[in-house]
Amino acid sequence: MAIAEPRSVQVIRTRSDRIYRAVARSAGVVTLAILVLIGAFLLIRAWPTLATERLDFLTGFEWVDSGDKSVFGIGAILYWTVVIAVIALGVAVPVAICAALFITEYAPLRLRKLFTSLVDLLAAVPSLIYGIWGFFFLQPRLLGVARWLSSQLEMIPIFKVDRPIFASSAFIAGVVVSLMVIPIATSVMREVFSQSPPGEKEAALALGSTKWGMIRTVVLPFGRGGIIGGSMLGLGRALGETIAVAIIISPIFIVSPRILESGANSVASHIALRFGDASTQGLSALMAAGLALFVLTLLVNMLASMIVARSRSGKGVEI
Repeated sequence: MAIAEPRSVQVIRTRSDRIYRAVARSAGVVTLAILVLIGAFLLIRAWPTLATERLDFLTGFEWVDSGDKSVFGIGAILYWTVVIAVIALGVAVPVAICAALFITEYAPLRLRKLFTSLVDLLAAVPSLIYGIWGFFFLQPRLLGVARWLSSQLEMIPIFKVDRPIFASSAFIAGVVVSLMVIPIATSVMREVFSQSPPGEKEAALALGSTKWGMIRTVVLPFGRGGIIGGSMLGLGRALGETIAVAIIISPIFIVSPRILESGANSVASHIALRFGDASTQGLSALMAAGLALFVLTLLVNMLASMIVARSRSGKGVEI
């Protein structure tokens, strides 16, 4: 008796399918090529500084751009870049999750499109507007919050202050940046939450679960990948924010755990503030700072992809 062999299925693609595959493949190749070209450009322009400063460029806390003595170190501004981004993420993620759940689960059907459009519209507002609004409107109102945190939670190092000057701090900059992260994270989470399996949601409600119980046991586990993906996308946005941070902060080159005190910095805002009057060597150092931010953003996105792959939407849903 002859052993049956699996049949070979021949795929015949239409002309439109071939064109679509070619366009999609070309778009992917162009995207990777642009990414490589940006990295190569930054590396070439930053090489004089990297060859001179070496590891001190990442660990140094001094930035002096002069003809006699030029010292470049971004250790402090890298620290503040991460601190501002973490503060922004800590404020934005809970708000984004609640906003996404409200739009998908609680808002009336006739108003969901309106709320979705309003959230998407927030993402289109220029960061300059957020920075100006944050400096003149939000900052005076956050000074009382910062003062209350320092008086009630001073036993926690990050809320302790030596100088009671709360304006232009990392805390205020992080809150302003969070306003730009919220619409991006909300859009991603909303799309994932809206794809939760209706059969499992109805089954949870039929078994006597409350609305919140259904969300906790079905929607949130199903949307775990979207929550992580939206958060990491927002983190990348927060790390690269420039103008809003430059308007809010008072630049410093020291590392301090006190986020409520005046003084902070970030790589992107530092490049924007120093680019106009930088020397030739200073421009190379700014390119090196841009390269460090570029690599940091790539690492964040790679980490996000790994986490999302392990926490894909729908995994672990139980009723």
